[in-house]
Amino acid sequence: MSSSNFIDYVKVCCRSGNGGAGSTHFFRDKLNAKGGPDGGDGGKGGDVILRGNKQLWTLLHLKYHKHIYAKHGGAGGKSRKHGANGEDAIIEVPLGTIARDSESKELELEITEDGEQKILVSGGRGGLGNDHFKSATNRTPKYAQPGEPFVESWKILELKLLADVGLVGFPNAGKSTLLSTVSAAKPEIADYPFTTLVPNLGIVSCRDDQSFVMADIPGIIEGAHEGKGLGVRFLRHIERNSMLLFMVPSDSDDIEKEYNILVDELRLYNPELLDKSRVLAISKCDLLDEELTEEIERDLPDVPHIFISSVANKGIAKLKDILWGQLTDIN
Repeated sequence: MSSSNFIDYVKVCCRSGNGGAGSTHFFRDKLNAKGGPDGGDGGKGGDVILRGNKQLWTLLHLKYHKHIYAKHGGAGGKSRKHGANGEDAIIEVPLGTIARDSESKELELEITEDGEQKILVSGGRGGLGNDHFKSATNRTPKYAQPGEPFVESWKILELKLLADVGLVGFPNAGKSTLLSTVSAAKPEIADYPFTTLVPNLGIVSCRDDQSFVMADIPGIIEGAHEGKGLGVRFLRHIERNSMLLFMVPSDSDDIEKEYNILVDELRLYNPELLDKSRVLAISKCDLLDEELTEEIERDLPDVPHIFISSVANKGIAKLKDILWGQLTDIN
């Protein structure tokens, strides 16, 4: 998926429908010139609704469609006829979408399941017809309720990718290469920083026809929580991952220091991320001999780790077994 097509943040104007007005009609026919009130109720205004769609991976379809209007409810009629309800405006969104108020930034709802529907902006209620207001002392009420007015509000929609395993590492740690090796995903790969400008998802097959979803998150740098590099633009995608696979290349000057910087960036962005299960993969290990591997291993942080090489397919099967085992424990 090209960077121009991956949209994970949009601001949209949502307007619900007016409620229909109640009717002030009185019954009339050739035998009854002065019948009682029979005005019907107005219809409810349409809601603006978010609906989960597992076939969508981005908010691109909303980039140029930022005004979403529901239909108004119909007015009540004679013979206590209820006005038609306004048609809802349904916004299809990928799973993992959250909605915030644009002014308060308060989280209002989230969509995590296919077909799940939640009301983002409620339509106005229809007004009651004059039939509701008749009484022993007022047998011919000449009034009815107007419908409730529409609600218009700007909302922020954000996508947080749903994945089992999130790849965390500095640019050029080998995340994209690993994803292309263990899945059918084809992320852009090159020998320069920030090759990956959008998150990529891949389905990883493991033993016994089992599988899990892995997300390659664009590279984090020191200070990312403050907006440096690609900043917090993609850090939010890590929040929805069940576990984290940290990747540090074997040619790093200080593997433990690099790992600790990554952990610290996640902590400063959202301390709850550190509650997730973690595995450390030392990448680009195809040129390491046994002696050098043992030397590196002595200085590694106290976290489950494995040496891998995506190019040489070294340690990949074992890595998938470790990740699947951890995911099984989580679930």
